Amino acid sequence: MPKKITAKKATGKKFFTAKRSIGRVKKLPKKVISYLEKAGVPHEVIEHKTVYTAYDAAMTTGKKINEIAKSLLVKADKDYYVVILPADQNVNFEKLGQCIAKARGKDVRTIKIPGEKIMQGLLNIKDETVSAFGKLHKLPVIAEKNLTKTKKALFSSGGLNHSIEMKVRDFLNIEDADLAVFGERRKAKKAAAKKKKVAIRKLSK
Repeated sequence: MPKKITAKKATGKKFFTAKRSIGRVKKLPKKVISYLEKAGVPHEVIEHKTVYTAYDAAMTTGKKINEIAKSLLVKADKDYYVVILPADQNVNFEKLGQCIAKARGKDVRTIKIPGEKIMQGLLNIKDETVSAFGKLHKLPVIAEKNLTKTKKALFSSGGLNHSIEMKVRDFLNIEDADLAVFGERRKAKKAAAKKKKVAIRKLSK
């Protein structure tokens, strides 16, 4: 079971203080916690086993897959963005490019996910992953509109052993995130649904 590091209301200037749960905490995301404390938003830091994907996070924490916010670093021409979307969706890069072009008032010629070395150099990280909190890296955040269908979500802290649970509304507010429609249902699920439909047809015959 994942361990929770609860965020409790405190007196004085600090609105929230993260308290460590019993047991050893690996690589506590201090920068993210400090950032959220300064922002004054309710949150929970959840400790879990090492995860590398959003699906791993869902299986480990017992959350629904659409309650996991997937974080991606995207390069549009020469500019970088942190892109957030529900883990049950993939990025439609054509739509994302159109959304970015509309937001910045000029066309996007190329859009891609940069390599790991470029990402690590840009974000100044080593063993960590892309944090959902783009402001920590002075990068704009673009979020898929479907994320707002979930009241709370689990966001990447940048570490492999901790995630941040908070209200989606609070996340969008502190990140000044642009909402856009660029996600699409994962193809694997579509294929599985189609296969199931074919099987039903065969049985009905």
